[in-house]
Amino acid sequence: MQTIAITQGDSAGIGPEIVAKAFRDAAAELHGCFVVGDVASLRRAAQALVRPGMPGVPVAQISAPAQALKMPPRCVPVLQLPGIPGPQPWGQVSAAAGRAAADSVVWAARAALRGEVAAIVTAPLHKAALAAAGVGFAGHTELLQAEAAAYQGLALERMPVRMMLANAELRTVLVSIHVSLRAAIAALTFGQLLQTLQITHAALTRSLGHAPRIAVAGLNPHAGEGGLFGREELEVIAPAIAAARAQGMQVHGPFAPDTVFMRARSRPPQGGEFDVVIAMYHDQGLIPIKYLGLDRGVNVTLGLPLVRTSPDHGTAFDIAGQGVADAASLIEAVRMARTLCGAGA
Repeated sequence: MQTIAITQGDSAGIGPEIVAKAFRDAAAELHGCFVVGDVASLRRAAQALVRPGMPGVPVAQISAPAQALKMPPRCVPVLQLPGIPGPQPWGQVSAAAGRAAADSVVWAARAALRGEVAAIVTAPLHKAALAAAGVGFAGHTELLQAEAAAYQGLALERMPVRMMLANAELRTVLVSIHVSLRAAIAALTFGQLLQTLQITHAALTRSLGHAPRIAVAGLNPHAGEGGLFGREELEVIAPAIAAARAQGMQVHGPFAPDTVFMRARSRPPQGGEFDVVIAMYHDQGLIPIKYLGLDRGVNVTLGLPLVRTSPDHGTAFDIAGQGVADAASLIEAVRMARTLCGAGA
């Protein structure tokens, strides 16, 4: 079994807690995983989980990823990064916490790019803390994109990536990510959408073992209603779909965004009509996934030369340090990372 690196996330949030809880509650599934970050931050998080009648969560420092394979069940192996800031006050935006979170991601990304770990799973970080630390990227996706491009000696625009949110019932891929709604609409171009379709087709063909059935949501209400509510569907979206079909992809739409996600939803024994929905902007795609349950959603970065997954939630500063955060989404992220590694995605 190859090892998987889990980044600690923002130490002021629930990241270290859900990591420790995952090792406690899903020991078999986390065998071979280890945490990249700060031992003291993980020990404080493990202490926050202490309850009468519940087993403790030991935290052990390791010096190499392979040592994680020899750890006893429920023990959290932590690869201590030199010079990384230690635990920061719970629930507060902190430049030190932002720096520690970013350093953990950079180490894990470089290890994955060198083939030293099979995949990375990233615990939540806080974008304001990243900014306070002077990290010039809005979040995980942009930081990982920059690391991968630099490793391969490419300009950033030659390492296009997309965010996919997935659970057992639905997958959605976003055309644009962390930009304003106004900027997202401006970013909806023929080239941007066609590239999204190409990245999605390639990634899901590898992970599913067959060409995916791709649905494309419209930008406007009722997918523009033939131009009455906007012309983006006619002038941008439909031509990109036609170009994708000409390249052999199974792409359909544009469909009204208020119904397409229901059509794609899989509810066994009834499968969905589509394998994935392409959403035109961040909230259009994330609201349906998160409505189905934050405890089950997983964030997957498509287009990278490494496997990266993440829980589909944030740092939850309001409950940090209380030991009540749910680790289910992190456990699902580990499961999906293992699946993607096995599929060669």
